[in-house]
Amino acid sequence: MPSLASSAAPRPGDVSGTLRLLAFLAVSVALIVADHRGGWLDQVRAHANVAMQPVWWLAGLPSRLGRSVREDAVTRGLLSEDNHRLRNELLVVNARLARAQAAAAENVRLRELLGAAGSGGLDVQLAPILNIDLDPTRQRLMLRAGTRDGVREGQTVIDAGGVVGQVIQTTPSTATVLLATDVDHAVPVLVARTGVRLVAYGQGRSDLLRLPNVPLSIDVEVGDELVTSGMGGRFPAGFPVGTITALAPDDSRAFLVGEVQPAAQIDRGRDVLLLREVELPPTAADAGGSDVIRPDAEDAEAADPDAGEAGVAPAASASEEQSADAGPEARP
Repeated sequence: MPSLASSAAPRPGDVSGTLRLLAFLAVSVALIVADHRGGWLDQVRAHANVAMQPVWWLAGLPSRLGRSVREDAVTRGLLSEDNHRLRNELLVVNARLARAQAAAAENVRLRELLGAAGSGGLDVQLAPILNIDLDPTRQRLMLRAGTRDGVREGQTVIDAGGVVGQVIQTTPSTATVLLATDVDHAVPVLVARTGVRLVAYGQGRSDLLRLPNVPLSIDVEVGDELVTSGMGGRFPAGFPVGTITALAPDDSRAFLVGEVQPAAQIDRGRDVLLLREVELPPTAADAGGSDVIRPDAEDAEAADPDAGEAGVAPAASASEEQSADAGPEARP
């Protein structure tokens, strides 16, 4: 029967493990003492740190990715809010800028109107435009001024450029203006350069007047400026009407037909001037006694049968021309 002493004896494996542990401890103590005194393990630790950097970077990658996603989400939300706010502010600023530009343009037009009235010493009345009708068969303006403001039928309407038309109907608060470009309107004019008298007819276009039945023998050229002649008593003399832009023979080859660019800005502006009382100055034709060149009555009626409705006589008799040459015609 085996004894108890033999079962408690140490095994060979345990002895060898204990010896290895003691050896490792001795080596560790020796290395610690050597490193503390000589510092020769610093380089080893430095290289080890460099070798471990990728491991540490990979270990911290999930945390960095999560933080970056959160920051991007916050930044995107802030940018979206700022973008929306800035867009709204831009719309408001653009609206204010457009209104300021419109006010500046209107200020320029008003200055031009007042400058035209002041330079000529005219007694005028400023009238706002309430409505405009530029239909080819009906060219009208409606003004926000009527009989209560002193507007009367037959009153001449001008702007900074020249003749716009004449008042044909009034109410207590509004007035209707027949534009010079209306097909039923005719304006007695004369060529500022030579004093030759003609009649300009509307064509239903805001950028065109027509000179029919211009004799081939008269001195009229492209670029000549036309002004009111004062004939008929509707329009005072000396106001710009337009500039001749083209001259061409008519179908009969016996007369010329001219195209005129109106001096007034028919389709622009928000205000016009109403002439009150104008002292008619002597014209160049009256002073120089130049020949009167007008279409005869039959030709004028054929060209525009409704010219008489506009209050403008398309032709003048010999006695009327002689009286016109004698001096300015008084307004009715």
